[in-house]
Formats: sequence, C-alpha cells, structure tokens
Amino acid sequence: MTYLAKPKFHHPGLPKNELGYTHRDYEGTISTLCAGCGHDSITAAIIQACFELAIEPHRVAKISGIGCSSKTPTYFLGNSHGFNSVHGRMPSVLTGANLANRDLIYLGVSGDGDSASIGLGQFAHCLRRGVNMTYIVENNGVYGLTKGQFSATADRGSKSKRGVINTDNSIDMVAMALQLGATFVARSFSGDKEQLVPIIKAAIAHKGAAFLDVISPCVAFNNHAGSTRSFDFVREHNEAVNRLDFISTRMPIELKQEPGTVEIVEQHDGSTVALRKLSADYEIHDRSAALGFLQHHSAKGQIVTGLLFVEKEAEDLHAHLHTVDKPLNALGTADLCPGQAALDQFNASMR
Repeated sequence: MTYLAKPKFHHPGLPKNELGYTHRDYEGTISTLCAGCGHDSITAAIIQACFELAIEPHRVAKISGIGCSSKTPTYFLGNSHGFNSVHGRMPSVLTGANLANRDLIYLGVSGDGDSASIGLGQFAHCLRRGVNMTYIVENNGVYGLTKGQFSATADRGSKSKRGVINTDNSIDMVAMALQLGATFVARSFSGDKEQLVPIIKAAIAHKGAAFLDVISPCVAFNNHAGSTRSFDFVREHNEAVNRLDFISTRMPIELKQEPGTVEIVEQHDGSTVALRKLSADYEIHDRSAALGFLQHHSAKGQIVTGLLFVEKEAEDLHAHLHTVDKPLNALGTADLCPGQAALDQFNASMR
C-alpha cells in the first residue's frame, strides 16, 4: 500500500550503474494494484530500463491520465517529476511541458481506455506533431477502475466477465500510430521482460514520438464465470451487512519467446491470446510494410509484438516549430524583450 513506506536502507552489496544508483533508486511507492496485474510487470520493466540506461531520476518527467495504468507512475522513479492529469488529457499536458523544457526525458503512461476512448483525439494529435516522448499504453481491453466494461481495444466477439458479448470493432492503436506518423512504433507483452526492457530503452533513446503498446492481462476482469473466487460468486455468497469484493492472489503471466515464433498465452480466465514475435530479419524502416504486416497477422488472430517501425532520421516538435534551445524558465529579460529593433525587423518580415 502507498501509505507503507519502503525502507530507506539499501544493502551495501546492491549492484550500481555507472552513476552509482542502485535499482532501488528507480523505484516508487508500493503498488496498490491487484496481485499479478500485468501493469506491475511493466513498472518493473521501466525501472530496469532506466537503471540500465543510467538515467538521473530528476531528469525524467512522468505524466499520466486516469485509470489503473495511470496510477503506475507512482510505483516507479519516485525521485522524478510527475503529473497525474485528468482522463484522456495526458498528451496535451505532456506536450505543454515538453515545449516549456526540452531538457527533460518525458514518459507518458496511459491505458487503452484513457487513450483509445476519451483521449483518442489527444493521442492522435500528440503523435502526428512528433512530440519527443515515450508514450506507453498499458493495454488490457477493460476499464479496470469502473469494474470491467469493454474498452475500445477489446476484440469484437470477446466476452466480458459478466457474459456480455462485445459487438463493437476494436481500435488498433499500433496501426493508428503508424498512420499518424509516429517515428518509433512497437508492441510488447507485459510478461516478456526480455523483449520489453530493450524496447523501452530504445524508445527513451529515440528523438521523436515513440509509441509502445503493451498487452497487459487484467487479473480481476478476465475472471471466468463459475469461479468460486470471482467477484460475482463472493457477492452471491456474502451474507454480511456490506458488499465486499475479493481478488485472489495470482502470479503475473510470464513468457519467453523466440523471434519469429507464435506463442499461445493462456490468461487468468482460461482464454488465450496468440502472440507473434517479429523475426530477426524483419525490416523496421518501412512504414507501409509494417502496417501491412500488422494487418495480415491480425486477420489470422495474431498479435504482433516487437519493434515494428523506426524512422532513421526522425525530427521532433521543437525542430518543426524552430523553438529556442533554452527551457522557458531559463530565458532572461534580454531573450524575452530583445528591443524595438528586433520588433521592427520581425514586423517587416511579416509584410
């Protein structure tokens, strides 16, 4: 629980990176998510990536919206800058912060509900403008905070915990990112740490709009009907004066997969998802080929994971707008008020 402080004592034998930081220096508070939640595995991967990159925590700005996924920045990089915005508005807040101070490393953490529904427009404009950031969507296909309704990424024909069939077509955020012009596009699985950590490291190092969709199973709402540990079962058999929810302790789903193979991963409710890892000879610099590859395997019911596309010479929003190099809070009076001669020159250029 977040009110339980982690011990400040660090074992003197903990490994350190080149800056002298230990793994513990990149952690945050104790997670309040359900035991076994895939989001916690993503948090662990972000911590590992930042540790291996030897990033100074105070150089990172982590920004999120609303949802289970948007709670997770509390659980990593406790010594970094952070801002929890309103539902679906993380991209615009991050864009403003980035324009004000380009010197920070920006991590935008969102969910499929936060980005693919109410925040879909913000998601689209942030990517097409080329904001220099790592945009991570922790994708579980449900609204976890509001008890498991389908999100916009849920597959058509899928069944909810309560037995409702999804009749809407799903939104593929990776396909959208490719079409919108993101210069780094990838997808991974929360349980595949060997793949996820290097992708996060590459996304952070990339200058431009880096988008990463991470499939992250929900232990609470991919629960199956008839389970003696489901929410419904406990409510039906609860003869108390209040209404209680129970989530059983479950282990995170982990996966080790060879490049070019398809793995069938069983989730907590017994349903399966087919993950196809890109082969080693996949061409990552062809945007149209990446989109075609994605749609080809999607038609076969396979979710493609790996680095799908990266632009060789990417530019970011600052390059497009020709902004100044200094952060706005570092600009002095002479920079902000250059004088009448500069104003006259500017006005003349506009005629």
